[in-house]
Amino acid sequence: MEQKVSGASLKRQVTFWVIVLVVFIGFLYLFSTILLPFIAGMAVAYFLDPVADRLERIGLSRLMATVVILVSFVLVFALALTIIIPIIINQFNDFIQHIPAYVQQMQQLVAKAQTMVLPDWIRNQLGAIKDNFSSIMSDGLSFVGGLFAQIWSSGKALVNIISLLVVTPVVAFYILLDWDRMIAKVDNWIPRDHVATVRQIATEINQAIAGFIRGQGSLCIILGIYYGVGLSLVGLNFGLLIGLFAGMISFIPYVGSLVGLILAVGVALVQFWPDDYLWVGLTLAVFFTGQFLEGNVLQPKLVGESVGLHPVWLMFALFAFGALFGFVGLLVAVPAAAACGVLVRFALSRYLQSDLYYGRSEAGKARRAKAGKPENN
Repeated sequence: MEQKVSGASLKRQVTFWVIVLVVFIGFLYLFSTILLPFIAGMAVAYFLDPVADRLERIGLSRLMATVVILVSFVLVFALALTIIIPIIINQFNDFIQHIPAYVQQMQQLVAKAQTMVLPDWIRNQLGAIKDNFSSIMSDGLSFVGGLFAQIWSSGKALVNIISLLVVTPVVAFYILLDWDRMIAKVDNWIPRDHVATVRQIATEINQAIAGFIRGQGSLCIILGIYYGVGLSLVGLNFGLLIGLFAGMISFIPYVGSLVGLILAVGVALVQFWPDDYLWVGLTLAVFFTGQFLEGNVLQPKLVGESVGLHPVWLMFALFAFGALFGFVGLLVAVPAAAACGVLVRFALSRYLQSDLYYGRSEAGKARRAKAGKPENN
C-alpha cells in the first residue's frame, strides 16, 4: 500500500514540476522582448550578494551595504560607458572597414610563403583554397553582423537602451536588499516532507551557478582586461577590442582563447610581418601567458571544481536558449544548464538506488545487499 501511495505522490510531484517548467518556458517566450533589464538586474544582484554579506559582517546594515555596492557599481559602469565603450565602438567600426584589406594581405602572405613551404599538390589547389577562404570569411562576417544586429534589436525592443540602464540598477537594488528574505520565504514554501532533499538540490544548484556566474564571470573580466591591455601595449591595431572580446567569450571552453588568438595573430602578421616579427612573437606571448594564468591561477582559485558543467552541454545550452529566446536566452542558458545538470545527477543517483536498477528478484536483492543499499518498501 505504501508503494502505491509513494508512486502516486511521485506522479503528482512530477506532474507539478512539468507544469511549472512549461509555464516558465511559455513566460520566457511571451515576454522575452521586455525581460532583459529584469534578468540583468537579477544577475547583477546575484553576482554582488557575497559582497553585501561581507559588508554586513563588518557592521553595515543590509540597506547601507546595498547602497554602497550599487553606487560603486553604477559609478564604475558609467565610467566604462563614457571612456572605454566609445573607444571599443570606434575600434569595432574601423575593424569592420579594414577586414577586406586584411584578408587580401593575408592571402598575399600565403602566396609568398607557398613557394618555400607548400608541396606542388597543395600549390595547385591554392586558387580553390583562396575562394573557399573568402567565402568562409564572408559567411563568418555575415553571421557576426547578424548576431550583433539581433543583440542590438533585442536591446531596443525592450523599450530602449535608456530603460535598460535605468531599470537594471533599480531591480538589482531591490533584489539585493531583499535577497535573504526572499530565500527564507521560498524555503517556507517547500513541503516539509521533502525540505532536506530540496535544500540539498538547491545548494548544489547554487554552487554550480555561483561557480560559473561569479567565478567564471570574474575570470572573463580579468582575462579581458589582461588581453586588452597586453595587446594595446604591444601596439596591435584594435588590440583593446580583440583582447576584451577574447576575454568576454572565454566562458565558452577553448572557443574564446582560440578565436582571440586567431584574430590577434592574423592582425599582427598583417601589421608587423616581416619587418617587425618580434611583435608577432610578443602577441603570441600575451595569449600564452594569459592561458597559463587562466589554467594555473585563475581557474583553480575563482572557479574550482564546483561548476560541474560539461563544455559540450554548456555550448548546447547557449545555442539552444539563444535560438529560442534571443539575448535573454543567453543570459538564462547558464543557470538553466547548471540546474538541469544537478537535477539529472540527482535523478540518476536515485535511479541507481531504486528497484528499477537493482530489480525486485532475489538476485536484485542480493546485489542491493552487497552494495549496502537499504531495501525499498
